[in-house]
Amino acid sequence: MDAYKALALQTVCNAVNGLSREAARERMMASIKRLATQIRTTVLFIGRDCKLVVLPEYFLTGFPMGESLTAWRDIAALEMDGPEYAALSKIAQDNQLFLSGNAYEQDPHFPSLYFQTSFVIAPNGNVVLRYRRLNSMFAPTPHDVWDKYLEIYGLDGVFAVADTEIGKLAAIASEEILYPELARCLMMRGAEVFLHSSSEVSSPLQTPKDVAKKARAIENMAYVVSANSGGIVGSGMPGDSTSGGSQIVDYNGNILAQAAGGESMVAHAEVDLLALRRYRQRPGMGNYIARQRFELYASSYAVHSFYPANSISPYLPDGVPDRTHFVKQQQAIIERLHKLGVI
Repeated sequence: MDAYKALALQTVCNAVNGLSREAARERMMASIKRLATQIRTTVLFIGRDCKLVVLPEYFLTGFPMGESLTAWRDIAALEMDGPEYAALSKIAQDNQLFLSGNAYEQDPHFPSLYFQTSFVIAPNGNVVLRYRRLNSMFAPTPHDVWDKYLEIYGLDGVFAVADTEIGKLAAIASEEILYPELARCLMMRGAEVFLHSSSEVSSPLQTPKDVAKKARAIENMAYVVSANSGGIVGSGMPGDSTSGGSQIVDYNGNILAQAAGGESMVAHAEVDLLALRRYRQRPGMGNYIARQRFELYASSYAVHSFYPANSISPYLPDGVPDRTHFVKQQQAIIERLHKLGVI
């Protein structure tokens, strides 16, 4: 497919904080039913060449507000073959498009944990990409159980890229758009379209994430399809704190479409794969991919460790840390880096 329409669907998040497991699951399924209607009618409006829909970060649940890791896993984390994924797969099949989103997810290899997972479901209903968020402040990541995770999934399972008929797709979760190394590792594996599920502050002023979206697009010569929440209901925080600014950025850093606040389908635009690939194959100063000299930086990364791997591994398999573990880790890192003169 040479070109198609992509949509960053800005939809409200109905949080599950304070609910029982049963009530939380009912709310998630109600949210999926509402999304099915929104996506169907939006695709009819945009046109049948809309082949990619990206949903916001944790669009089914919101985020934990004091719940322990164990409690949040029970309340909010989806099973990898659970009914929520089946319902989302039906949306992709019914509309014959690729559906991307972000959810908290259980993993049978790590039964006491959950991971924040960005996914892509193909038009045939199959999950063709799972990316687990690697940088998080208060949640477990693959890096926290690094050795075992690599043993199970390998490095290409960590930096997942799906080669599809609408391009080579890769996911970036929320604030990870601020980490250029992640996007670089995905670009190294061929990524052409970054799917950015986010739930972020929207402001008339330019935010760090807005700057980063353009930067990641330019430096990796890739599209960024970034979907923000259209507000969060039921979490206790002001609902419009994370609302607005969903956008599609092209490989030159140009914003092709951008939504204002609230629920919106305004952030839709054409992804021109043929133009992107032609641009990537053109010699010149603007070809930032072909001009990369990774050997210059490899030794610096190899000899420096800031945030340690496997920080949760000692707790497994019998338990999990409380959320203060993550703050203590960061405090220790800051103290160590200060002593080294890094900060």
